[in-house]
Parts: sequence; structure tokens; C-alpha cells
Amino acid sequence: MKMIVLAGGFGTRLRSVVTEVPKALAPVGQVPFLYLQIEYWIAQGQRSFIFLLHHQADLIISFLKAQKNSLLTGCEVSWLVEPAPMDTGGAVANAVQQLHLRGDFIVTNADTWVGAGLRGLLQSEAPSSIAVLNLRDTSRYGQVQFNDQMSVTAFSEKGSSQGQGWINAGLCRLNADFFNNWDGLPFSLERITLPELAGRGVLSALPLHSDFIDIGIPEDYIRFCRWIEAGKEIEL
Repeated sequence: MKMIVLAGGFGTRLRSVVTEVPKALAPVGQVPFLYLQIEYWIAQGQRSFIFLLHHQADLIISFLKAQKNSLLTGCEVSWLVEPAPMDTGGAVANAVQQLHLRGDFIVTNADTWVGAGLRGLLQSEAPSSIAVLNLRDTSRYGQVQFNDQMSVTAFSEKGSSQGQGWINAGLCRLNADFFNNWDGLPFSLERITLPELAGRGVLSALPLHSDFIDIGIPEDYIRFCRWIEAGKEIEL
């Protein structure tokens, strides 16, 4: 199954500490963040990748080409450069259209570390599912509500909910047919597609107990770097 990696963001909030490369290539010790991501995805069985790019796409392409005969040996790797920012949903819909994708695929964010869960999505029988994580403070992410049958029932926007709850971990399994009627305009996967699927009763939740961090802000990027430097022996 193919994995679509959203890696086209501008990384505006991270520019105070990462100035010369896109956030997917933010240095963590001696390697870029994306190196660690790919390494972990491969360890969970993933071998086919499509990188959706825009901002500083040339740097990510150069990185991927450099890893062809090392980290990415034996993997199927391609990329698509968006002519304009398409937001997360538009980026996926554009890839479905341009690359003639069919069936199910995994979608993930290049700047979000989810330590486990990929294997579960690969093995899932649900046509659409999202990995969810329980956090003590959900205000930065919003919440995902689901019932005892693991069917997602509702989403709340970031900032509108506080306290402990389940969040969208930024890792999901979707079907190409969901994007057949795309009008060519940018739209959000999180605000449009996933709530629509939940409203139709066809979106399942996959609860995870996993390391998780979004390196999109300086303090979390620095925290991740320290976690790696400590051999993952401290709390993330």
C-alpha cells in the first residue's frame, strides 16, 4: 500500500530555529527529521512512498535522491510538486488525480512523529480510519469523539476543547474514491474530508498508545531533539 507524505508546508512557526531547510529536513542530531521518519516507517513494513511537496521542494527531492541507494534501498519512491499551496485535502486530491491513484492509501504528515500505529492501519479492514491518541491537553489539536464500535462520531476544532481527550494523530487510511469529485480548489483534510466521512458513519478510530510529537513549533522541535539525544529514554 502506498503512503502519501504531506511535506509541502512553509514551516512558518519553526523559522526562528530552522532557517535554511523545510521543516521536514529540520536537523535532529546528525540527520534530518525526515530521515528518522522514513527509517521508522520502513521498520513498520512500509515500502512505497509518495511525497507531496511545495515549499523548498528541491531540497527534499535532493535528500530523497541521495537516500535512494541507502535508506530507501528496495523502496518505491516518487514525489509530486504542487504548483500552488493546496492545503492537506487539496494536496491529496491533486495526487489522486495526477498520479491516477486507486484503492486505499496511507496519509501522514512529514512533521509529525507517531511512534506506532502504521502497521495497524496497514492491516485494518476498514476503508477509512484514523489513528487517535489520548493526550492530557487537547487544546492545540482539537478532539476526536468515537463510540464503543470505534466509529468516529464528531470532531472539535483546535482551541475549542481543553483537558484530556483523543486527538487526530495525523496518520490515516483513506480511499481514492473519496476524492473523485474534487473541484481543483484547496481544502483541508482535517476540517472537510474527515468530518464528512464521520458524518456518513464510515470513519473508524484506531486508538494508539505511542510516542507522539508535532515538531511544528520551536519548543516541541527542541524537545524532540533532546529525546533523540537521550536515546528515547526520557519522556517525550
